[in-house]
Amino acid sequence: MILAAATKLFLRDGYAATSMEAVAAAAGISKRTLYARFADKAALLQAAVAKLIAAWLPPFDAGLEGAASLEAALLQASRQMLRTALAPEALALHRLVVAEAGRFAELGRIMSAAGAGLGIRRIAGLLQSAGVAEPVRAAEQFQHLLLAGPQYRALGLGPALSDEECEAWARASVALLLRGVEKNG
Repeated sequence: MILAAATKLFLRDGYAATSMEAVAAAAGISKRTLYARFADKAALLQAAVAKLIAAWLPPFDAGLEGAASLEAALLQASRQMLRTALAPEALALHRLVVAEAGRFAELGRIMSAAGAGLGIRRIAGLLQSAGVAEPVRAAEQFQHLLLAGPQYRALGLGPALSDEECEAWARASVALLLRGVEKNG
């Protein structure tokens, strides 16, 4: 209940405009109870972000398991990555991270370690198993290739992609990755 209230306020109002008082009121608890669970607003934000990311990971992992080929696994992962990155909560979180990165560097590290970085490591594992040279670099570049354009558009910097356009984008991104990677040996 506390994290749900905090998440809603952080994503709607931003970090600076969200007070511990507002979170306590939205959660229906006292400030004393809130401070007993979270030392400060930064700790509360970290917990809220970690909870969001934890909710997004199981569908991503499910898409990687049991795929018939590297291409199929990458396509499943791509679809899930796009669904997640273009969801309203994820877009709001992206805005929050960009806005607060200068003042709250730890947030960027949390996002990298738990969110984007974890996805890159999992994609890199698939690529490494397939014998791709420099799998981590390839996975990172793939993530940027897949997400940057659709995410920028969804943030208002162009027309948002339809579901069909997202599917075509995912397929094209996977095809480009598979054509461009070098194999070891």
